[in-house]
Formats: sequence, C-alpha cells, structure tokens
Amino acid sequence: MTTVSVDDAAIAEAKQLRDEFQRFLREYEFGMREVETKISILRDEFTHDHAYNPIEHVKSRLKSPDGIVEKVARKGIEPDFDSIRRQITDIAGVRVTCSFVSDVYRLFELFTQQDDITVRLVKDYIADPKPNGYRSLHVIVEVPVFLSVGTVAVPVEVQFRTIAMDFWASLEHKIHYKFAGRVPAHLVQSLTDAADAAGELDVRMERLHREAHEINQRVIEA
Repeated sequence: MTTVSVDDAAIAEAKQLRDEFQRFLREYEFGMREVETKISILRDEFTHDHAYNPIEHVKSRLKSPDGIVEKVARKGIEPDFDSIRRQITDIAGVRVTCSFVSDVYRLFELFTQQDDITVRLVKDYIADPKPNGYRSLHVIVEVPVFLSVGTVAVPVEVQFRTIAMDFWASLEHKIHYKFAGRVPAHLVQSLTDAADAAGELDVRMERLHREAHEINQRVIEA
C-alpha cells in the first residue's frame, strides 16, 4: 500500500480557497435576500393598502458551485473572483410570478425605481419573445449588501412572468432536460404553439379580470 504524503501548505491553500469561495457565495445569498425582502414588502403593501395581491409566488435560487465552474469553463472566463463577478450575473436569481401581464410591468417599475437599486440590463421577452416562444421580463440589478468589511454591490437576476408563462417555461425546461437539449422538431413546434396559446390566455384572462372589476365598481357606485 502506497502512502501519499500531503503537504501542509497545500492543505492550507485549499482551505483558504474554500473559505474564500464560501464568502463569495454568501454575498450573492445576501443580495438575493435583499431582493426577496423588497418584493415581499411590495406584496404586503398591495395586500393591505390596495386589497389586491399581484404576486402569485416568488422563487429564489443560488447557482451551485458546480454550475458556476461549468459556466466559467464554457464561456472561457478567467477563474478568479473579480472576473466571475464582472461576467456572470445570474449567480443569484429571483423569479416573481404575477397574475397578469400588467402586474408584471407594474411590479417591475416599482421595484427598479427604488433608490438603492441599480439596473444593469433589461431583456423584455414579453414584448419580443424568443424564437421558441419563451416569454418573461428579465432584469439584472445591483443591490447593496452591507457587510462588516463594507458595502458590496451584488448583481441579482430578477425574472417577472405570469402564471401561464411560468407553466410553459417549466414544461419546456423538463422536455429539454429529458432529451438532453436535442428535442425532436415536432415537439419544438408544439412548444412554440403552446407558448402562443399561453400568450393568448394571458390576454383573455386579463380582459376578463378588467371587465369583472368594472362591473363590480358599477355595482358599488349604483
């Protein structure tokens, strides 16, 4: 049996790298929490002050270490923390699912107009869907995270979408995962058709909601 000697300096270096990576990820976790808090406050305000909740649910995720390493390799990014901070903006993500398209844009404006939010990038896939039919409103923001060592501006990707858009995106992801990205052409077309149907459903349901509100207002005022 061969005994492998382990250099103490190498062990210390590995532990230091591990600790630095954990601190790096915690910054994104804290930034994600800041966004969650802001969205939660908006939801509670609407519920209490407007008797209406435009948010169906909120989901957050932090990219795994393996996911970060894979993206660094795939995009040819220098494997240092400064380069990763600059070039990977979706390590922390928050998805806000709304009732209607108008709620998506309203929440997006209320959220991004807050004084401590810096908007880095907006991609409106609702106004301009992807070729496969994907619809969602994406924004990369920077939020300040106040640490004992100082303030850190952390990028967080926030996605706003409707229930129908979220359902479609979830199914599309599952199908692509099942086929390892090589989805048969007829299923791709069916998914695109389903995305169009989901968009039409959003329009119809929002129209019904608006008509129901107008009728209710007339009854109250009568």
